[in-house]
Amino acid sequence: MPSELPTRACASCGREFAWRRKWASCWDQVRHCSERCRRSRVGALDRRLEDAIRTLLASRSGSLCPSEAARAVDPGGWRDLMERARAAGRRLAGRDEIVVLQRGRGVDPSRAKGPIRFGRGAQFPAASPRRAR
Repeated sequence: MPSELPTRACASCGREFAWRRKWASCWDQVRHCSERCRRSRVGALDRRLEDAIRTLLASRSGSLCPSEAARAVDPGGWRDLMERARAAGRRLAGRDEIVVLQRGRGVDPSRAKGPIRFGRGAQFPAASPRRAR
C-alpha cells in the first residue's frame, strides 16, 4: 500500500516523502517533508554548495565526493557543511542535473546510506565558454 501513495521531493532536503492524510486538502501546496525543513529553507549557503558541485563536476570528467564541494565553500569548516552538501546533491539529483553514486552505480539519493559520490546527470548544464578553475 505505501507504494500506491503519491510522493514528491522535499524542497529543502531533497528527500522523497509520501502523501499523508493530514495533507489531503492541501497536497498541491506541500513542499517540505517536515516542520524542520520548512523552517530551514534553502538559503545562500545552500545555493553556493549547489554551484560548487556544478563547477567541480564541469571541471573534471569523473565524479566528486560531497566533501569536495563543502571544502570549496568553506575550507576551514567543511565538516559542518557535509549534510547540507548531501542535501544540495539530492536537490540537484531531483532535477536530473547530477546522479548520486555508490560503488560506481546510481542509487536513490533519498535512501543512500554511507559514502556517496556525485556524477553528471542527464540535465547537467552544458559547458560554458570559459573554463572553471
